[in-house]
Amino acid sequence: MLDRQPTLEGPALRLRPLREDDWAALYAVAADPLIWEQHPAHDRWRERVFRIFFDDALANRGALVVIDKENGAIIGSSRFQGLELGGGGSIEIGWTFLARDHWGGAANRELKRMMVGHALRSVAECRFAVGETNRRSIRALEKIGARLSPREDIREMAGKRERHLFFALDREGFSAGPLGRESEGA
Repeated sequence: MLDRQPTLEGPALRLRPLREDDWAALYAVAADPLIWEQHPAHDRWRERVFRIFFDDALANRGALVVIDKENGAIIGSSRFQGLELGGGGSIEIGWTFLARDHWGGAANRELKRMMVGHALRSVAECRFAVGETNRRSIRALEKIGARLSPREDIREMAGKRERHLFFALDREGFSAGPLGRESEGA
């Protein structure tokens, strides 16, 4: 069975289960409106909106904080949610955000490599939902080798119904793709 709240260690990052006492440090990262400008929940930088997001993450018991090992700072979060048991199993990885000073480098790849590698020991596929207009996140998923799937969803975000596309990464795609090739060299 998939452990949805592991502690995972990579070269630069450590992931551990989200705790209530992470609120201040995580909100300090999330309070940057530019993090959310392309996201369907574009108002998530507001404290009351982020509090709902944070409380939901705690309640669903699949959230992890992302810690920069160099300085010990919390730089974002991600989560495992929506375990589906059919067809070998599938888990959604998402709700990911990182501090802007960690964009464009190796942080998202390392984070996803650890989470996907962990999940694929227990399930056949990892899913990623992304708002159809969130070009930044779509590009990040393409860079890690996730493929667009035919699955779609409508989710309530910032008071509007937003279409979400799904990307997927299975064991074969992981091992043959950028994340698997990087972990071989690590």
